[in-house]
Amino acid sequence: MKLLTNKPGSYKLNDPFVVALLVFSAILMGYIIATGGLMSALILLSLPPILIYFNRYFIFPKIGIVTILVLAFIAIGLTRYIRNIPLGLGIDFFLVITYIAVFFKYFNEKLDIDSIKPLKNNLVLLSLIWFLYSIAELANPLALSRTAWFYAMRGMSLYMFLTIPLVFLLFNKVKDLKVFLYIWGVFSILSSLKAFQQMNFGPDSAEQFWLDTGGAVTHLIMGELRAWGIYSDAGQFGAAQAHAGVLGTILFFHMKDPKEKIFFLIVALVGYYGMMVSGTRGAIIVPGVGLALYLIHRKNLFVIFSGGFILFIFYAFFRFTTIGESNQYIRRMRTAFFPQDNASLQVRIQNRALLGVYLADKPFGGGIGSAGDWGKRFSPQGFLAQIATDSWYVQIWAEQGIVGLILHLAITFFIVLKGCYILMFRIRDPELFGILSAFICGIAGIMGASYGNGVYGQLPTGIIIYISMAFVFMGPKLDEEYSRIKAERKVIAP
Repeated sequence: MKLLTNKPGSYKLNDPFVVALLVFSAILMGYIIATGGLMSALILLSLPPILIYFNRYFIFPKIGIVTILVLAFIAIGLTRYIRNIPLGLGIDFFLVITYIAVFFKYFNEKLDIDSIKPLKNNLVLLSLIWFLYSIAELANPLALSRTAWFYAMRGMSLYMFLTIPLVFLLFNKVKDLKVFLYIWGVFSILSSLKAFQQMNFGPDSAEQFWLDTGGAVTHLIMGELRAWGIYSDAGQFGAAQAHAGVLGTILFFHMKDPKEKIFFLIVALVGYYGMMVSGTRGAIIVPGVGLALYLIHRKNLFVIFSGGFILFIFYAFFRFTTIGESNQYIRRMRTAFFPQDNASLQVRIQNRALLGVYLADKPFGGGIGSAGDWGKRFSPQGFLAQIATDSWYVQIWAEQGIVGLILHLAITFFIVLKGCYILMFRIRDPELFGILSAFICGIAGIMGASYGNGVYGQLPTGIIIYISMAFVFMGPKLDEEYSRIKAERKVIAP
């Protein structure tokens, strides 16, 4: 029996029920638009693409990781234009929705050991340990606000705990690796273009409102503007763009495709430009640490000595000369090499001395969310809310004590060292070597910058770091896929 016909879709209009349904829908939509106005019309128009998006989302859950990555770049910046809506919580929403999509994806499939095998690795275990320690901090008797714990814990440990397993499960192919690189690169370019606009044409109306309502205190220094691109502040922007600069520099030397070389050269140049116009002195440590570690990865004495000499030249330029002193960006960066003359650094040292006295008998700290911005918002009466932490490590020390700080440092150093081992002794493909080296060097650079600023757990840097970690630990698997791809190309080639 023939089941298919050649009748077009318009044939359904011969059915009176379909016609009646269409007429009813048109009348209903007209009534909603007439009574609700333009906003109702826009909502109705947006429903079909939203439904299509979530349909694809639940069929291909890796769309969730791409969404989370994109949102990590734009969420905080958008709050200047869409006020009073916590767009940052969108990260949490999509992380949860992605796990739900994964559940439904495997709902009708037999979940065998091979399906969860990617999760059996040190990185997932370490993220679980760090998250459990954050959960245990709920019992800290010194904590003044459980609400503050919820908000602060997200960037501190929750995103790491939720993101890394998803990458191992869903985002684990070479093509996914390339998608990650290009999303990172494109948004880094766009952010530096936005910074160029801020520095040369002035902030737009929403950005000016942000400056006028408090942002100018840290972003307009002695009449000189510090750019922040599309990020939360200049400190985060400077470190993130320096991170992108390290990525672009290393990939320029390792990518085979000339178009990719050009793209990542642009990423490197705009990244360093963004670092400079941010006026963030601590960001300069990102390329310093990152590129120094890259030289070690190469395991070549000539490369190590020649690269080390170039890095020394850059250091000497800032430390021992006054060249370019008339340029505000160079002048501000140069102050990072003279800590004894840095007034803000001296204040930070004094604050750490006060914290040292307060935390001497508090090995588990004062509770997550008790310091920094969350402390000022939810428990302003607390001692820790009165002292600026600035540093990521000082914040962990203040909130989770010396025990939490040691645990965090042990976890992050293990990840970097294990990543270096995987890279230097398990990876054979030159292009993949460069990509994973860029990831590890970027992580090390951000760890260094986090000594002076709390950049490690902020968006988008935190999400980028967690995805990078996962790709590094799945390096041997990716290396095998690179080998298969090259073998297939050789077979296809005439």
